[in-house]
Amino acid sequence: MITPKTPCPPAWSSSSFLRCNSLFICRATAIALLLCVLLLPIKLEAGSPSAEGSREKPYSLIFGTVWGPDNRSLYGVTIKVRRAEDKKWRWELHSDHNGEFALRVPAGKADYVVWADVKRYKLLNGNHLQATPEVRVHVENDERIDTGLHLK
Repeated sequence: MITPKTPCPPAWSSSSFLRCNSLFICRATAIALLLCVLLLPIKLEAGSPSAEGSREKPYSLIFGTVWGPDNRSLYGVTIKVRRAEDKKWRWELHSDHNGEFALRVPAGKADYVVWADVKRYKLLNGNHLQATPEVRVHVENDERIDTGLHLK
């Protein structure tokens, strides 16, 4: 049995391939590096969407702000959205810390109805908010529509 005279230097050494007496360790390191170099481009291509493959569907954005009776934005208000021809709401979301909300809807000509559900919402002073009329939003194509909900 043949044993190497000197152990291999650490992998971070710049001359580790030249000073290594064990042929097996040098070959294993070389094969591992070669596999890393060859498989890295495959991994990068797998993570990026292909041009003809999975394209993102076009959408419209309904963006709005919820305003309170004192003309300040309100956090945590439940917003419900439905198509104008539907009777029941289809999307539900909440206003963020700036009182803003955003909803992606399919692109194309359509009318939507947006309203605030304030049944469970109470102001800091203990008063309940009154429901306001629904806001109609018309979308033509893939565009952003800005709206506001003013609560009383």
